[in-house]
Amino acid sequence: MKLTTRQIALIAIFSALYTVLRMAPAFPMIGVQGGRFSASDALAPLYGILLGPYIGGFSVILGTFIAIALGRPVSFMFLDFLPATINAISLGFLIRRKWLPVVILNAILLLLFLLNPLTSFFVEMPFVGTTILVPFAWMHIAAFLVLLSPLGRRAGQWVETLKPKIATAGLAILALIGTTMQHLMGNILYEVILNQVYVVLGQSPIIPTSAYQVNWAVIFFVYPWERLILIILTVVIGLPLVVVLKKSLLRPTQTKT
Repeated sequence: MKLTTRQIALIAIFSALYTVLRMAPAFPMIGVQGGRFSASDALAPLYGILLGPYIGGFSVILGTFIAIALGRPVSFMFLDFLPATINAISLGFLIRRKWLPVVILNAILLLLFLLNPLTSFFVEMPFVGTTILVPFAWMHIAAFLVLLSPLGRRAGQWVETLKPKIATAGLAILALIGTTMQHLMGNILYEVILNQVYVVLGQSPIIPTSAYQVNWAVIFFVYPWERLILIILTVVIGLPLVVVLKKSLLRPTQTKT
């Protein structure tokens, strides 16, 4: 793909913005000592929606590495860009009616996470004097079902109507799909990079194997609220941005299918 002057300018502007917000820590990351989410996590889905899968995804990657060069701590052996990039690329495809690649990618991520031996498939939850088993990935499964439903196909069209209520619903659906895929990618890195790579190399892992079951039990009660906050931020920030930038960013990058 040949980059035009306009596209290069967009990459420069949006990667710089992503760098600045990547440097700004938000709330703590449960299970990773000293880890924190960054303010840029709310931008990842918007980059896909506004810039498309390629320019949006590349802007996230470039912004992440610039932030690392400027001193942002590295959590996953320089693969920190992957979760947010997955989010941006997936929503970039969805907004352009490329539904099947996102379904395939989501299914692969979900299966990889569930099949990993470090994953807690069920978590015990107190309920009326007893305990019930709830799938840890219930929110990811729900989001995948939404993607498979007509909502997954229509959410992008709703955003493009720019009608406040319909566009808000479309943004919320897209953000739900994107942020849960981002979380799946982060979970996979959390298991593979912080434990299994070290085990294979015969070294002591950063996160001990015995700690994962406890960590997942804690994260189970926290991650839905983290995802909900990111979805709300995406909608609050994204709706006015889509309306303001629709002529210069959203409309010209659409393709027919």
